[in-house]
Amino acid sequence: MINNDVLRSIRYMLDLSDGKVVELIHLADPGFPIEKEDVQAFLKKDDDVDYVECSNKVLALFLDGLVFHRRGRDENRPARAPEKRVTNNVVLKKLRVAFELKDVDMHQILEAAGFPVSKPELSALFRQPDHKNFKLCGDQLLRNFLKGLTMRVRSGEASSAR
Repeated sequence: MINNDVLRSIRYMLDLSDGKVVELIHLADPGFPIEKEDVQAFLKKDDDVDYVECSNKVLALFLDGLVFHRRGRDENRPARAPEKRVTNNVVLKKLRVAFELKDVDMHQILEAAGFPVSKPELSALFRQPDHKNFKLCGDQLLRNFLKGLTMRVRSGEASSAR
């Protein structure tokens, strides 16, 4: 998936302001130069003249910041360098960690989005790329996962607001 679409989808899912997106990126790297205006440019439609492509580094820092925001940072561990290339598999892994999702949760989310996958298929997505059973995560699977996770998160907000 295009990095801008992933950022747009997660921002919508969590109802994040542009300032909050900047905050999350700074959680992962306080010195990274990014402003609200940059985030606004990432969120524009790709045919807009002010549209800017979201780099792998920005998306990696955003996802790392999301993990730190939701789970906390382990100060005993050294900071990891952000991924040079953010694949759909990386996005899936980071969201799984950020939302503390187990296999059962992942299956329920994909099922709710109308995109069920088998256990071996799902586990293949989380293997190391050099493993013989590794499988690349396709755009359709990630799109459906984001859709299902959005339904889960937003319905959780509705029930917790009552």
